[in-house]
Amino acid sequence: MNKPQRASAGDALTDLILTMFRVNNLTLAWGDRLVAPLGLTSARWQILGAVVAAERPQPVAWLARDLGANRQNVQRIVNDLTKEELVAFEPNPHHRRAQLVTLTDKGRQTYDAAIRLYTPRVEALAEGLAVKDIEAARSVMTMLRQKLEGDENTHV
Repeated sequence: MNKPQRASAGDALTDLILTMFRVNNLTLAWGDRLVAPLGLTSARWQILGAVVAAERPQPVAWLARDLGANRQNVQRIVNDLTKEELVAFEPNPHHRRAQLVTLTDKGRQTYDAAIRLYTPRVEALAEGLAVKDIEAARSVMTMLRQKLEGDENTHV
């Protein structure tokens, strides 16, 4: 009797990656709708969040690295946020050209308003999901991220 053939780890990972692509697109669209009343997009909100999460002001390149994003894209968004007075540049004592990005009072108020919109919505999304399953998914995503960050082939 033939045993059913099991999918390889590569096949399972491919299915996960395809699902991640779909979930990423849906999450960005969901975030865009959520923060649109504040004049934000998911990308702008994400940058504000990175500035808030940083222990101290950072240059754009460091924000991009922390987000796993392209530096030029982050620079463009930071420039837009600067024009809207949500962030500001300040001199970097360690590097003359790489200015530090700081949150303005208006930026803090906008970010806090986004979090007030987000919190009840994310709680609603979490309904019916077990915390241990969410933590397991995060663990797999973290391991995958670490492998990709260390894989020289991802920079081809």
